[in-house]
Amino acid sequence: MSSIDPRAIIDPSARLAENVSVGPWSIIGPDVEIGEGTVIGPHVIVKGPTRIGRNNQIFQFSSIGEDTPDLKYKGEATRLVIGDHNVIREGVTLHRGTVQDRSETTIGSHNLIMAYAHVGHDCVIGNHCILVNNTALAGHVVMDDWAILSGYTLVHQHVRIGAHSFSGMGTAIGKDVPAFVTVFGNPAEARSMNFEGMRRRGFSAEAIQALRRAYKIVYRQGLTIEQALAELEGTASQFPEVALFRDSIRASTRGITR
Repeated sequence: MSSIDPRAIIDPSARLAENVSVGPWSIIGPDVEIGEGTVIGPHVIVKGPTRIGRNNQIFQFSSIGEDTPDLKYKGEATRLVIGDHNVIREGVTLHRGTVQDRSETTIGSHNLIMAYAHVGHDCVIGNHCILVNNTALAGHVVMDDWAILSGYTLVHQHVRIGAHSFSGMGTAIGKDVPAFVTVFGNPAEARSMNFEGMRRRGFSAEAIQALRRAYKIVYRQGLTIEQALAELEGTASQFPEVALFRDSIRASTRGITR
C-alpha cells in the first residue's frame, strides 16, 4: 500500500508502484516513474522524464530530474534514470541529460549521495559509490563502481573517476583518475592507492601487493605512460585488479592525474 501525504502534489500521469511513500509538500511531475518501496521525503521535487527504481530513499529539499542549466539545452525531453537501493540525502541536485551527449543522466544502484551534492547532465555513476557532502560533478562525468569522493570534491566535465578510487576533502579533479588511485589537492595529485578500501572489500593480500607494485611503475619510476603500460602487462595477466588499473589508464582521453 502506497503512503502519499495529502499535502503532496502528484501529477495524474506519474506512475508510482506499490509501497511508494511521498512526504508532505513534495511535487511529483509528469513522466515520472517510481519503483516499489521508494521513499520520497518532504519538500522533494521530481521532474520528468525520470525513472527511479526500487527501495531508494530521497530526503528533503532534493531536486531530482530538473533541466540542466547548460546553455546548449533547449528544452528537449532528456532523461534521468536512477537504479535501486540508493540513498539521496538533503538538498541533492540531479540534472537530466542533453541531446548533445547521451540524452540521459544515469545513477546506478547502492550509492550514497550525501547532502548538497550535485550531479550534472549526462553523468554516469556506477554502483556502490559515495559522494560526500557538497561534492559536485560537472557534465559528462563517469564515476565507476565503488569510487568515493570526499566532501567538497569538484570534478571537471568529461573526467572519468576510476573504480575503487578515492579523493581527499576539497580535491579539484581536472584529469582522469585511474582505478584504485587516491588523489588529493587543488589541482588533484595522485598520492597513493585506496588500500584501506581494498582491505575492507576483501581484496587478497597478493592482489593489494601487486597493485602497490603497479602504482610504483606508473607513478614512481619516471616512465612515460606507454612504457609503464608495457611494464604492467605481465602482472595484469596474473591479477585482474592490475588489469583493471591498466585498462583505466589506457582508456583515458584527458590524461591521468599524476
